[in-house]
Amino acid sequence: MQTAAADVSVLDDAQRTVRLEKPAKRIISLAPHVTEMIFAAGAGNLLVGVSEYSDYPEQAKKIASVGNVFALDLERVLALKPDLIVIWGSGNAKQLAKKLRDNKVTVFESEPHNFEDIASSLERISTLAGTETIGKNAAKLFRQRLQNLSDTYRLKDKEKPVNVFHQMIKSPLMTVNREHFISKMITLCGGHNVFAELKDISATITTEALLLANPDMIFSSGKDDQELRQNWSQFPNLTAVKKQNFYSINGDWLHRAGPRILDGTEQLCKAIRDVRQKNS
Repeated sequence: MQTAAADVSVLDDAQRTVRLEKPAKRIISLAPHVTEMIFAAGAGNLLVGVSEYSDYPEQAKKIASVGNVFALDLERVLALKPDLIVIWGSGNAKQLAKKLRDNKVTVFESEPHNFEDIASSLERISTLAGTETIGKNAAKLFRQRLQNLSDTYRLKDKEKPVNVFHQMIKSPLMTVNREHFISKMITLCGGHNVFAELKDISATITTEALLLANPDMIFSSGKDDQELRQNWSQFPNLTAVKKQNFYSINGDWLHRAGPRILDGTEQLCKAIRDVRQKNS
């Protein structure tokens, strides 16, 4: 007979109580950032299925893919007999989460909105997986590195923020507002998102709006900044173009809300510092 002392429960990012009679032994991840967090929390060996594009760490590539939240093989998922599924808790995934719960599967919705949510997720996932020592240590190291980045790169007395534009997509031209994780990265690094006041978290903008905002730097996800330079060279009056302040950051580091978000943040901080030094 299972004792109550073995019960584990946490709140997920949808503020739902997730309760298991005992720590999970068979886990499915339905988002790449979730896969990364489960490994970082010490529970990678418990994964029996992952979503498409779960390619980090290397061991994740060896785990069977069950599709993604938009095209999930539900029968296959249920056949794996998971005692916990961790899902990206946004958009269409809400309907999928309900369907999974209707099939008596325990679901944890993961949707980090800020740095602390990631650290907390490492702790909460490790609680559900029975790997708390590893998860708590990973969260501690994450918070320590975050604090070091903040201490190093935050705005100092009399410093002005660098005006930053994040090109999310080139065509149509899209960016993010202050609620987006990337905007919070910009702020931590001593930058100012020139489109922070947009109504929607991600939105299409006009080239005219960008010219009016006149950012000091432009960055996007990618492996090099050559394409950015070519795209914007036709606007020589833009400050970012005049000073050739173009930067590319690994897209997985920018868009996956897992531990490697700090790698992306550090790269962005160094770019913003470079621009500030050029401007001084």
